[in-house]
Amino acid sequence: MADRATLEDLVRLQGERVRALKQQKASAEQIEEEVAKLLKLKAQLGPDEGKQKFVLKTPKGTRDYSPRQMAVREKVFDVIISCFKRHGAEVIDTPVFELKDFDIAGQFDPMIPDAECLKIMCEILSSLQIGDFLVKVNDRRILDGTFAVCGVPDSKFRTICSSVDKLDKVSWEEVKSEMVGEKGLAPEVANRIGDYVQQHGGVSLVEQLLQDPKLSQNKQALEGLGDLKLLFEYLTLFGIADKISFDLSLARGLDYYTGVIFEAVLLQPPAQAGEEPLGVGSVAAGGRYDGLVGMFDPKGRKVPCVGLSIGVERIFSIVEQRLEALKEKVRTTETQVLVASAQKKLLEERLKLISELWDAGIKAELLYKKNPKLLNQLQYCEEAGIPLVAIIGEQELKDGVIKLRSVASREEVDVRREDLVEEIRRKTSQPLCIC
Repeated sequence: MADRATLEDLVRLQGERVRALKQQKASAEQIEEEVAKLLKLKAQLGPDEGKQKFVLKTPKGTRDYSPRQMAVREKVFDVIISCFKRHGAEVIDTPVFELKDFDIAGQFDPMIPDAECLKIMCEILSSLQIGDFLVKVNDRRILDGTFAVCGVPDSKFRTICSSVDKLDKVSWEEVKSEMVGEKGLAPEVANRIGDYVQQHGGVSLVEQLLQDPKLSQNKQALEGLGDLKLLFEYLTLFGIADKISFDLSLARGLDYYTGVIFEAVLLQPPAQAGEEPLGVGSVAAGGRYDGLVGMFDPKGRKVPCVGLSIGVERIFSIVEQRLEALKEKVRTTETQVLVASAQKKLLEERLKLISELWDAGIKAELLYKKNPKLLNQLQYCEEAGIPLVAIIGEQELKDGVIKLRSVASREEVDVRREDLVEEIRRKTSQPLCIC
């Protein structure tokens, strides 16, 4: 029988295997088989009296991120944050982004911030380069007005709304079956709803529905359609109207929405020529909720609000999968330069130089060995993606220069020590891309 130390190692390795299978979403049978092996090994260990055990694991609902994952995650957040700030956003410590207050004392056009939210959403998704996308828009007033003219009882508005919201995932026949079979809606009412909610298009559809003999007689629907027409005018001015689709099936399940609602979906190419691209999942959403803040105001004042949320975790997973598929290398540090030595016994010189660079705000590293080989230092730069190497040698010390090497091109230039900081800044000033 193996000694205790060996058994503990086997338990640790088997535990890592079980965790890896769970992360890979292996079959339940395979996981159960490996768990059984783990329990058998633990049983061989027997009781360990007098020794306190500490189990380190991430809390439920959370995850650990590797340096590579964190590098991707930070770049995603950088794109999102910079876009919000470009539109005058302020950061509060929840953390949430909030657009600067609009002056609502005089004339206030709610479609302007609505259009800006959609512009922000499009800018973020375009900058992240995660694929083609489409932003679907609707208005809760149009949806409620549609239900009313189709004959849906007031008491069933919300439950029928939740059925309509499934149209992006299941067929109309399945939605109709749920409305009639499970929620007790009359078949002829469901058919009338279907005539409306299966339509989607642009401003021309808005204009068509404004002339609809039924919807044009409903006050709520008329207000919503009027606002959507104005919204499309602003979206055209912002240059994003081609990314927006008026979709009458968009419902957004939250009750607090009072006006425009929107949702961005990634598209995958059609399976056959002539077919429409398919949505592969929501990555951002939002809408207008003018009544929400007033719920928390003792005076119940109406405060116009519009907001959007970005599906960071889903976007992060998409970016990560794309990088894996393309086998792209991701930098996990922001180091601009490695301070290296060409000969032995130059540790003190390396330490002096790196201190000068740190004091000047340069992001720099050095290997901790006293006398590392130059080849090993250069290989480290290639593996870590560090763009520059500042090489100190005996001749460089005599001449008062530093040899600055570009890792990618292998080009080397002698730079006077007093000019080194500026030259590093010049060579590393190019912006980083998401990948």
